[in-house]
Amino acid sequence: MIERVIIIDNADPVVFYGANNSNLHLIKSLYPKLRIVARGNVIKAIGDEEELADFEEKIREMERYCAELNLLSDEAVTSIAKGKNASVQKQDNLIIFGMNGRPILARTENQQRLVNAFTDNDLLFAIGPAGSGKTYTAIALAVRALKNKEVRKIILSRPAVEAGEKLGFLPGDMKDKIDPYLQPLYDALEDMIPMAKLKEYIENKIIQIAPLAFMRGRTLSDAVIILDEAQNTSIQQIKMFLTRMGMNAKMIVTGDITQIDLPASQRSGLIHAMQVLKDIPGIAQIEFSKKDIVRHKLVQRIVDAYEKAE
Repeated sequence: MIERVIIIDNADPVVFYGANNSNLHLIKSLYPKLRIVARGNVIKAIGDEEELADFEEKIREMERYCAELNLLSDEAVTSIAKGKNASVQKQDNLIIFGMNGRPILARTENQQRLVNAFTDNDLLFAIGPAGSGKTYTAIALAVRALKNKEVRKIILSRPAVEAGEKLGFLPGDMKDKIDPYLQPLYDALEDMIPMAKLKEYIENKIIQIAPLAFMRGRTLSDAVIILDEAQNTSIQQIKMFLTRMGMNAKMIVTGDITQIDLPASQRSGLIHAMQVLKDIPGIAQIEFSKKDIVRHKLVQRIVDAYEKAE
């Protein structure tokens, strides 16, 4: 009898073991000759060498399946343990699988253009109206690159533009003051990464979420860097951000030039940057439209109404 230790480091153990450890109980029942103990992300198994070798191979396959789908059903556990194919049929417009195996897709032509441009360019501008999916698609691309080990971290940023209330008068410490500006980015990540894994990524700074002012002086390498709401940057701010790009880095800059919250006297850095950089190889510009709006059907009607009023 020998012991083998298997560490689950790609999939979230909470998802892997299942609700109330249902997957773990099923795995034990499928391998009755082994003594299996799991604690945290470590699985220990004691038994015959040949049986252990098969067990580890199948556990690794389950881990890959779980890491890709953020889901491990009892059907998948049984199929993999019995050597059957548990692969998932992928759609052409699939970006990644979100929570509970929900496919996150490029749902419009321009979202697919952004996905395609990400492969061929290191800097992308994605502009368009609210609800067109530009930020959500950008974050999905970043999460996919991290999962595929193409980059080592994701950096998400937004300008903290004060609208109505001054930051200094908001309650709490600096994190409490800034987090409301960054909440849409957290929301998107929570759709794509299990909560325990996301917390681990943030604690280990594999995923960093910070206001634009915190970017100054940094060189950002081996990362996908996303600047959201870039229409609210000044020319100096966006130039500072774009020149942070290091080796093996990709940047996606998103914004809606119809929702600029800057003072009337200040020009949007996003508009200026797109004009200055429009003919440079390696930089792509994707313009989303009302047809790309994928929120509630009323959002498109609201956008239409405001355009007519203006």
